[in-house]
Amino acid sequence: MLRVHFTAEDVARTALCADADPLWEVLLSGFRMRERSMPLSFRPWLNAVTADADRSAAVRRGSRALRTLAPMGPYFPDFLTPAAARLGLDQGLEALLSTPRRDLRTQLRRLDRWRRLPDWAWPLAEGDPGVLDRLASALRGYHDAVVAPHRDLVGRSVAADHAHRLAALTEHGLTGLFDSMRPLLCWRPPVLEIAYAVDRELHLDGRGLRLVPSYFCHRVPVALADASLPPTLVYPIGMQFRWHQARRAAPSRSLEALLGTTRCAVLETIANGASTSRIAGRLDTSVSSVSRHAAVLRDAGLIASHRRDQSVVHSLTPLGAALLDGN
Repeated sequence: MLRVHFTAEDVARTALCADADPLWEVLLSGFRMRERSMPLSFRPWLNAVTADADRSAAVRRGSRALRTLAPMGPYFPDFLTPAAARLGLDQGLEALLSTPRRDLRTQLRRLDRWRRLPDWAWPLAEGDPGVLDRLASALRGYHDAVVAPHRDLVGRSVAADHAHRLAALTEHGLTGLFDSMRPLLCWRPPVLEIAYAVDRELHLDGRGLRLVPSYFCHRVPVALADASLPPTLVYPIGMQFRWHQARRAAPSRSLEALLGTTRCAVLETIANGASTSRIAGRLDTSVSSVSRHAAVLRDAGLIASHRRDQSVVHSLTPLGAALLDGN
């Protein structure tokens, strides 16, 4: 659990960013590409990335760097996501290249305690200009291959989420803003509680909190590891905004092509409400197969499931109904 402690001054200084941060999107998209079970809402993006052979070398090079320096786990170095990146990719990479040697050494040694670093990474810890340049080049190439081609989709999705959060903030203050982000977090004034991989206490001490929306963040918000840095919380945009904008970006794409034949059939069968066993009977498939597809649809926010006696009954969410209606 991450507990963020606010003072009255912190409430006044909390800021809601309107745009995604390019280096955070680089890092978080790397996480998405490595997930064993790809969230359904990211599959059109992943399919587009892997289908572009001309960009494969840049994707591989950047992915190797991200796997090493930002592994799946409880820690990755903060120098990969400098605050200056909020001004743009160029400014962010310039700040990364200017990271003090002491910070590089401290953060990479901490990472090595969690996951053994390869030999090539240790010159980076000493601020080797050549290694830093190669890292920045790899991250830029990865961004250009993986994130930049989808900047319109990402931008529209983030803008839709920001409008929703801003309305909640305007009408109901900070409580309304945080309530709009449930169940990602829970606001118990003066403490913001967030489900987290490690147990942490973050005292803002009058610095406020910078809230950064992210297209590629998934399930839980992410904070900087170093509490002395400007407090930042990167949060996943609402699933409904990601899906809605994806539909706008490809209105001619059929729902079956987006979800796959079986999963599309499961969603359509759920339209009027149905149990797992009934869906399996209608589609002439196994209960375990339906359960797997239902879990993916539920994770995508398209269906809701609840237990009734000995059965699990599924129903469409408003988002799922809208997706079917727009097919």
